[in-house]
Amino acid sequence: MTDAGAEPAAVGEMITATPENDGVDAAVSAARRVIAALLHAGGNSAAEMNGVAERLDAIAEHLEDHAPDRDERLVDMWAGGGVTRHDPVTGPENAIAPPLHVYGLPDGSVAGKVTLGLPYQGPPGCVHGGVSALILDHVLGAANAWGDGPTGVTGTLTLRYRRRTPLFEELTVAARQESFSGRKIRTVGTISAGGEVCVEADGLFIDVDLSGSR
Repeated sequence: MTDAGAEPAAVGEMITATPENDGVDAAVSAARRVIAALLHAGGNSAAEMNGVAERLDAIAEHLEDHAPDRDERLVDMWAGGGVTRHDPVTGPENAIAPPLHVYGLPDGSVAGKVTLGLPYQGPPGCVHGGVSALILDHVLGAANAWGDGPTGVTGTLTLRYRRRTPLFEELTVAARQESFSGRKIRTVGTISAGGEVCVEADGLFIDVDLSGSR
């Protein structure tokens, strides 16, 4: 798992959460490494997997014994002006997030770069289509938050898979809010590799009052 590249930072502002705790950052980075290493090792590894499981279980038990109440954590994960630290796409505290770093650009669009490894595989050597959908749904939402219009929640997300989305290659994810009328918001986005669009997304978002929710 590789962090998003920093190229958009030269022309934009990072709008996703950034790591802010050295201990948490190191632990989550190590967990990402474990996830990838387990997949690379597979069932034919010479590693003593029963021993690995015992050590991982001991770590999980230690973390569970020192965790706050779940309801407290649900709120804390959103700390930082509504920018989530736990989501599975950009969250620095989420070991299954690549993570993708998203930048808001002066023209109102958003973009970021990321390289995905085996944890995100579908067909051999390709990103799982559901992972592409997850990433685009999140980045379209980021585009709504960055743009001049309302934000809203996903109503429908239509995807067109134009070509294979490769693993182990830098991907560019981009999105822009196209229009809004009443409560309806239309936002579009793409995932590209080597300058070619792999996946296109067209999202309809609905402007709703989320003041009573987390």
